[in-house]
Amino acid sequence: MYILTISIPCYKEYSGDDMGDDEYLCSVEVAVNEIGGKWKSLVLCTLKDGKLRFSEINRRIPKITQRMLTRTLRELESSGLINRKVYPEVPPRVEYCLTEKGKSVIPILDALCEWGKMYGSQQENSGEKAP
Repeated sequence: MYILTISIPCYKEYSGDDMGDDEYLCSVEVAVNEIGGKWKSLVLCTLKDGKLRFSEINRRIPKITQRMLTRTLRELESSGLINRKVYPEVPPRVEYCLTEKGKSVIPILDALCEWGKMYGSQQENSGEKAP
């Protein structure tokens, strides 16, 4: 029997036998799990200018379904990236905003946005289509 040991700068060193189910190999893996997916980064960017209600978020991200927006908001709240505030009014009012942890992600998403613009313009100039 062989035991694989990984030693890569981004990765923490571990042996195949001592890794738990919820343990991450790499800090990038943690980040991608928290903000990855089709909608999480868009919702976070939408909230970067301040608190918004569900319908306002939905209007600003027109291709997301209500069901997917609800799911994404729950996941982001569970991760501690956004805060959900319910006001005891009739009709009920709910607002979403970034937490400090959520605000710390915005510079990373801004950098990804700039990279996307640069990559997209390079593809346009070379005649390639984006994947």
